Amino acid sequence: MGILHDYFRAPDASAAVDWSVGPGGNWDQHSGAGLNDHDADWFDAKGLDPNVVLGQLVAFAKGVPFDVHATAPALVWPDERLWPQGEDRPGQDSPWETGLLLQRLPDEWIATLAEIHDEHLPLLALQWFDIPEAPFADFIDVQDTIAAFRALACRARDHGHAVYCKTVV
Repeated sequence: MGILHDYFRAPDASAAVDWSVGPGGNWDQHSGAGLNDHDADWFDAKGLDPNVVLGQLVAFAKGVPFDVHATAPALVWPDERLWPQGEDRPGQDSPWETGLLLQRLPDEWIATLAEIHDEHLPLLALQWFDIPEAPFADFIDVQDTIAAFRALACRARDHGHAVYCKTVV
């Protein structure tokens, strides 16, 4: 069983939910269309989760110690106000059983990622390559992944969009 993370930009949470979950968050009505079918700007980050792995990159880029309890991605779907985790709803399957989560990256993270300069890439890549939670193939893979995050963050910033992570178990 694998856990996959797709990072993409969207103009708002409603669009992000429609593109990745289904219309209005109704996963039963999802057309099977992927992010490509919605012309989304995205990339497949495979096993790089937003909370711990990406959080460490952001901490390295900011030059601060990583704190998992500091600013973190916000859960967008399932909406815990409508579907508290673990609560059963009669006659309906829980969205928590779909294996799908959608999170919005903090704006501060997007700004930090967008401001990474080329001359900082090698040091950031060395730092990030050493974390045990990330399954990087090699140093070049790490640099390319940082560049992909930076590019997505720049495009999101330039278009006034947020960045989201769709996680599928």
